[in-house]
Amino acid sequence: MERKNIPLIILHGGPGGCHDAYEPLEALSDERPVVFYDQLGCGNSDKPEDDSLWTIDRYAEELAQLRQSLKLERSHLLGHSWGATLAAHYMISHRPAGIVSLTLSSPFLSGPLWEKDQRRFLSKMPSGVRRIVKGAAISRNFSSKKYQNAVMKYYRKHICRLDPWPECLKRSFSKTALNVYEYMWGPSEITITGTLKDYDCTERLKRIRVPTLFLCGKYDEASPGTTANFNSKLPGSELVVFQRSSHMTFLEQTNDYLKVLRTFMMRSEKRYRGGQSKV
Repeated sequence: MERKNIPLIILHGGPGGCHDAYEPLEALSDERPVVFYDQLGCGNSDKPEDDSLWTIDRYAEELAQLRQSLKLERSHLLGHSWGATLAAHYMISHRPAGIVSLTLSSPFLSGPLWEKDQRRFLSKMPSGVRRIVKGAAISRNFSSKKYQNAVMKYYRKHICRLDPWPECLKRSFSKTALNVYEYMWGPSEITITGTLKDYDCTERLKRIRVPTLFLCGKYDEASPGTTANFNSKLPGSELVVFQRSSHMTFLEQTNDYLKVLRTFMMRSEKRYRGGQSKV
């Protein structure tokens, strides 16, 4: 198929992740160009040793420069997890032209709400897991094997419920830029100690003026309730919850995810070409 439709830019999660886990989204390239890139310090990109570079404003500027360099005057934008943070921040702070649609997949948009959800999820885990995680938080020792094993049990419930994990996800985890992740986030998904701890753009979401789709899984660490709250803050936005998924919805329910995304982007393009890109 000749790919005449508007390109899609994928923003990977993390911070400190890479594009490897998003291999299923390559299937969208049958109808449009799909742009994957590793953010600075991550994956196959340069890895400078300068913590001052790990800011959301610098990553948003990086995205702006990528669009300019690749001449992506018109683009769809999809951010997953931390990538959704970056996408929303870019839309709010840069107010860019030419973004045809925005998909915020399993979004982190509020540190306080994220912590509240993780505490609730943790309270439902086995007592041994709870004890180890809480003990590490008190001692500030997050490097023990017991802690890593406890965290992995949590991840298999709220990050990816497939067993075994797909190779692309295992590869992505093995390539995590821990310096970036720990500086901006913390020791694990459960515990935020980094610079994003107090980040919250909930009340600024209403500034976004393009068709927006919120996605998450029923068992997502980015909980359906919190994602629905974000959806309610942005008039005209849409929400889809995948009933058999957690955080990696595009891996756990690939066909459903692709179908929803294709439909949303095509509908947004029709509105854009008809001169009604704003919501």
